[in-house]
Amino acid sequence: MPLSWNEIKTRAIAFSKEWENESSEDAEAKSFWDDFFNVFGVSRRRTATFEKAIRKQDGKQGFIDLLWKGVILIEHKSKGKNLDKAFQQAKDYFPGLKDHELPKYILVSDFQNFRLYDLDRNKNYEFELKELIGNIHLFGFIAGYEKREYKEEDPANIQAAERMGKLHDALEASGYTGHDLEVYLVRLLFCLFAEDTGIFEKTQFQDYIDRHTKEDGSDLAMHFAQLFQILNTPPEKRLKTLDESLSAFPYVNGKLFEEVLHIAAFDSKMRDMLLYACGLDWSKISPAIFGSMFQAVMNPTERRNLGAHYTSEKNIMKVIKPLFLDELYSEFEKAKNNRRQLHELHQKIANLKFLDPACGCGNFLIISYRELRKLEIKILRELNKTGQGFLDVREIIRVDVDQFGGIEYDEFPVRIAEVAMWLIDHQMNMQVSEEFGQYFVRLPLNKAAKILHGDALEIDWNNIFPKENLSYILGNPPFIGSKIMKQSQRDQIVKQFDKADGSGVLDYVTGWYIKAAKFIQSSKIKVAFVSTNSIVQGEQTSILWGQMLNKYNIKIHFAHRTFKWSNEAKGNAAVFCVIIGFANYDTNNKSIFEYEDVKGEAHELKVKKINPYLVDAKDILINKRSNPLCNVPKIKFGNQPIDGGFLLLNEAEKDEAIKNEPGIEKHIRQFVGSVEFINNIPRYCLWLNKVEPNELRKFFFITERLKKVKEFRESSSRKETRELAKNPSQFAFISHSESEYIIIPSVSSERRRYIPIGFMPAEVITSNLCLIIPNANLFHFGVLTSQMHMTWVRSMCGRLKSDYRYSNSVVYNNFPWPISPNEKQIKAIEIAAQKVLEVRTMFPNSSLADLYDPLTMPSMLLTAHQSLDKAVDLCYRSQLFPNELSRIEFLLGLYEQYAAPMFKDEKKKKLV
Repeated sequence: MPLSWNEIKTRAIAFSKEWENESSEDAEAKSFWDDFFNVFGVSRRRTATFEKAIRKQDGKQGFIDLLWKGVILIEHKSKGKNLDKAFQQAKDYFPGLKDHELPKYILVSDFQNFRLYDLDRNKNYEFELKELIGNIHLFGFIAGYEKREYKEEDPANIQAAERMGKLHDALEASGYTGHDLEVYLVRLLFCLFAEDTGIFEKTQFQDYIDRHTKEDGSDLAMHFAQLFQILNTPPEKRLKTLDESLSAFPYVNGKLFEEVLHIAAFDSKMRDMLLYACGLDWSKISPAIFGSMFQAVMNPTERRNLGAHYTSEKNIMKVIKPLFLDELYSEFEKAKNNRRQLHELHQKIANLKFLDPACGCGNFLIISYRELRKLEIKILRELNKTGQGFLDVREIIRVDVDQFGGIEYDEFPVRIAEVAMWLIDHQMNMQVSEEFGQYFVRLPLNKAAKILHGDALEIDWNNIFPKENLSYILGNPPFIGSKIMKQSQRDQIVKQFDKADGSGVLDYVTGWYIKAAKFIQSSKIKVAFVSTNSIVQGEQTSILWGQMLNKYNIKIHFAHRTFKWSNEAKGNAAVFCVIIGFANYDTNNKSIFEYEDVKGEAHELKVKKINPYLVDAKDILINKRSNPLCNVPKIKFGNQPIDGGFLLLNEAEKDEAIKNEPGIEKHIRQFVGSVEFINNIPRYCLWLNKVEPNELRKFFFITERLKKVKEFRESSSRKETRELAKNPSQFAFISHSESEYIIIPSVSSERRRYIPIGFMPAEVITSNLCLIIPNANLFHFGVLTSQMHMTWVRSMCGRLKSDYRYSNSVVYNNFPWPISPNEKQIKAIEIAAQKVLEVRTMFPNSSLADLYDPLTMPSMLLTAHQSLDKAVDLCYRSQLFPNELSRIEFLLGLYEQYAAPMFKDEKKKKLV
C-alpha cells in the first residue's frame, strides 16, 4: 500500500541528511539506491535489478546500473562526472531491451546531483540532493502516485485498446470464446490498471508474469487461475504456504474475481502481447474513454475506427453541467464561508442517486462520478482552510460508487462499466491522497455501481433505485431510426406509447423519453438525454411531445439545439443531435444552448419557456396538414412510374431510340428527380399520357418497353401494382399539368445553406422524388428560397441520414407566409428572386450541386441570396432577423396566429 505524501516527505528529509555529506568515493551504490527507494515505501530488491547485463547496439555487452523494468533506468557516476554522457549511455541500452522492459523515466546521478528525464512528456528536471524535498513530487510514480491529464484522442487510449484487441483475437482463435473470454479480458484490464494506479504495487502484475511464468506461455493460464482466486480471497483465508509473490497481491473482492472460469491457454506470442500491454502506462488511460474502445475491439469491423466508439467527455459535460453540476457548484459558492452549509452540501451530494438506463460502458456514470468527487474534494478543502488536516481521511469521504446505477442490453459493456467505476473511484482516491497527505484506497471493494444486464424498456427502473431515492436520469439512448428498427423494437415503442396514433413511425430513442416521463411522475427527478434531432423535427415531434406535454405534464428545463455529435476519428459518421433536460415540474431557470455553427461552441440563452422545437415560445405542436395553412398554391408530389425502370431512358437509350424510329421523339420527355435536378444529369421517360393506342403501336421500342412494364407490374406482390398492369403505358401516379411549376427536391444535403429550388418548363416531367408547385410565381419562389423558409425547413423537416427530407404535409403546408405583404414588399422579393435565377445562368457549365456547395458557391450567387433574404425578412417585419433562433421563434408565433380560430376566417383575405 503506497505511503502518504506526508510520510514520503519525512523520509526524504532524513534521506537527504544522511547522504548529503557522503563523497562519491564513500557512497555505496546499492545502499544509496536501497535507501532512495525506501523513501517511497518500495523495496528496491523486489522491483529493480542491479547491474543487469545487456547487449548494446554495437554488439558489446554492457551493464545497466539499475533497471526497474517498464518504469525507470538509473545510471550513476562518480561525483563531478559528466551526466550528459551518463544519459547517452543509458539510451544506448534501449535496443537490447524488450518492449515491455523499456523505461518511462531515466535518472542519472553522481549521488549529489540528480537529473530526471520524463520520456513520455519529453521533459527533464535537474536538482541537487539537498533540493530533493522540493522535487519529491517528480518521483510520485515510484510510490504509485501520478497526476495524469486525460485526452479524448490520446494515442495511449487507442494503443491500449488495439493491444487488448490483439490479445482478444489470439484467445478467441485458440477456442476461448463467449462469456468466459469477456470476463477474462475485463479481469486482465483491471490488473493492468491496478499496477499503474497504486491498487497493486508498481509493476507487480508484470513482474509476476515475467518472473514466475514460462517464456512459452504454457503455464500462464494456470498462474492466472491461481492469481484470480487469490484476488478474491481475504488474507486471513489464504493458504499459509502460498508463494510470497502471490500473497503480496491485495484482496480485491467486488465479485470481479468470484466466478470460476474455464482455463484459457496461452503461447509465447500471447505472453509477449500481455507483457507489452503491461509496458504501457495505464495510469494515462481514461476509464471513461477506454471502456468504449475496449468494447469496440470485440468487433473487427468497428476496430478499424477506434476512437469513434465513445461519447466524448466534452459532450457528456454538455449533459451533466446543466442537469446537476452547475446547480451544485452554485450552492458551493454560496456556502464557501459557512461551515454548516458546507457540511449540508457535502451530505446532499453523498445522498444523490444517478441512473443511466442505456449506460453502455458507463461513460456518463464515470464522468458524473468523477465530477461529484471533484466537488467533494473542493468542499473538504474549504472545510480544511486552517490547514490542520483530518485525523483520518477515510472518515470524511462520503461520495461512493453505489450512488450510481445503469442498465445495458449487452453483457460485455456491463462488465466493463462495473470495473471502470471502480477504476475511476481509485483514481479519485489517489487525488484525495495527494490533496490531504494520507493514502486512501477502498480495498477490498465492498461497494459497486449497480449495473443491470437487460432491456431498459422492459426492466422496472425501480429495480436499480427506488423512485423516491433517485435524483437524476441521464444518458445517450440508442440512435436507431424508425426505418431501420427491428419489428420487435417497433413493437416496444408502440407499447410504451400505449398504441397512440403515429407511434409506429417514432425512432427507438423515444422509448426512453416516454418511459422516463412515466417514471418521474409526482417526483423531483430531473432527466437529460442525448438524442438525434429527429425528435424535435418533422412528424415525430408532435407525436412524442404531444404525449410528453399533455399526458405527462413534462416541462423542458434546458436544451442544446442541434449540434454535430462526433470526434476527430477517421471515418466517423456525423450525427446531428440535441440534448434535452426535463422534469415533471416547472422552473424559472431555463436555458437554451444555441449553435451558430453546428460544429462550433454553444452560447447560453436564459429563457422563459422552451417548447418541443427547442425555442423560447409556447408549447406549439405542428401536425400534418393536407392543405396549406395560408392562401398559397398547393404543393404535390411529382409523377411516379412504378415500372421497373422500363418507362425510363438514359441519354444513350434515348438517342438510339430516336435514331431507329425518328417519330418517337415527340413521346420522349426530360425526366428529373432530386438527383437529376441538382446534379444536371440527363434522364428521360416515355410520356404516353393521352396517346392513342394506334400511335403506340407504331413504335417497336415503345411496345417492347410496355410489355416489360406489364410483366413487372403483374409479378408484384402488391395488389395495387398488379392492377396497374392493365394500363402499362401510364405512370402509376400522374400529377403533371402542362404549365410551368416550381420544383423542390425531396432530399437535399444539409451542407447547403439553401435547398436548390427552381422553375421547370411544362414539357419537363418531374418524378415523385421531387415536389412540385404548379401556378407558383416569383414571389413564392423568393420566399421558399430564403433563409426564413430554410429556418422552417431545418426545424420541421425530417432527415434522410443527415440530409433534409422536404415534406409537403409538415413543412410546406404549415409554413407561415408573410401576412398581407404590400406591393412594394412583393416587388422587392420578385426582383431579388429574379436576380438569383439570373446569376445561376451565368454559370452554364455548373450544376446546382456545384453552385450551392458551400466550398464552391460563387460570391455573386451568395450576394444575390443575401439580398433576397433581406427582402423576405422585411416582408415579415420592419427589422432584419439577427439569427436562426430569432427567426424560428417569430415563425412559431406567426404560426400560432394563423392557427388561431378567429384568424382562420380572415386569413384568405389577407394573404397573397
